[in-house]
Amino acid sequence: MSDTPRPAPLGFGLMRLPRRALGIDIAETCRMVDRFLAAGYSYFDTAHIYLGSEDAARKALVSRHARESFTLTTKLHAGLAPTAAAARKQLETSLKRTGAGYFDYYLLHSVMESNAARYDRFGLWDFVAAQQAKGLIRRWAFSYHGGPELLDRLLTEHPGAAFVQLQINYADWENPSVQARANYETARRHGVPVVIMEPVKGGALAAPPPEVRRLLEQAAPGASCASWALRFAAGLEGVLAVLSGMSTPAQLEDNLATMAAFRPLDAGEQRVIQQAQRLLGHSAAVPCTGCGYCAAGCPEGIAIPDLFAAANLQLAQGRRAEAAAAWAETEAKAAPAARCIGCGRCEAACPQHLPIPRLLKRCGGLFEPGRPAAAPAMKGDAP
Repeated sequence: MSDTPRPAPLGFGLMRLPRRALGIDIAETCRMVDRFLAAGYSYFDTAHIYLGSEDAARKALVSRHARESFTLTTKLHAGLAPTAAAARKQLETSLKRTGAGYFDYYLLHSVMESNAARYDRFGLWDFVAAQQAKGLIRRWAFSYHGGPELLDRLLTEHPGAAFVQLQINYADWENPSVQARANYETARRHGVPVVIMEPVKGGALAAPPPEVRRLLEQAAPGASCASWALRFAAGLEGVLAVLSGMSTPAQLEDNLATMAAFRPLDAGEQRVIQQAQRLLGHSAAVPCTGCGYCAAGCPEGIAIPDLFAAANLQLAQGRRAEAAAAWAETEAKAAPAARCIGCGRCEAACPQHLPIPRLLKRCGGLFEPGRPAAAPAMKGDAP
């Protein structure tokens, strides 16, 4: 028997599926789902709020594979529900969209300080427990984007959670906004398993700033940057699954190769990661993961994550011309950043706790003729 530690199983996050024209590429998604299952993995994660994802899960997974051959998780997001009845209706809608019959896991979605009272007020903790008793869900859990104090309280008050889903990656391990390490340690103290989301930070750690890329490539020639991030997450104890929102077959194959030849980071590699963490601490890039929760509630229809992705082409990689073109293309398709009215809905929804209106203004300054480019300020700086 091998003494090599087994990694946490890879999970297929259905948030960033391959695109074709204006929608999800179902044919490509089918091929990726089949390859994932053939490799021996079976955990799929979607959510009511992921545009088109639950329908894609029905078409690419549920309608094509035996129900007992996979594990399907979806989520209820109270943040966009005006009433308790509307929030509870999401389960019925998710069952209809997916055609799954039941969910193996059903999560209260993106719980944090700004919305925790809403989950309490709507009685959603009792609701998911009742749905488990009815058999519509096998187990319930919650995904979390707050701090360790609230997490400690929630795990104390709701001990029936099957797991807590946490944002964990090496860039956010000591990030004071995300508090990945502190949240992970809180879950471990409670003996509650963890499912990891954003191990590659929305793809940012697959294409990190040039100085980080050079560091990783020198330390392990031929290894992808994403593989470093996946190994960091999968090597942690008490982890049920590590989710990866794979958008292309190449990303899927890279992840499968990493897990097939998995070995935890050794002491020397941990020191490399610590160097990468220090370098990332000085990065000018906007730490947006592209989840889209901010844009979903924007009254002006601003494509916030797409604008930040465009700005990061310049801020993280120095690709000024490509960044300007991507920014202009995004503003042509949706509302321009200058339309922001500063209502704060985006900040309340943001799992990364970013000062979005301020960042939009400063990123816009990168592309305004005659205005000097300035790195966007992070949370806590002067306006």
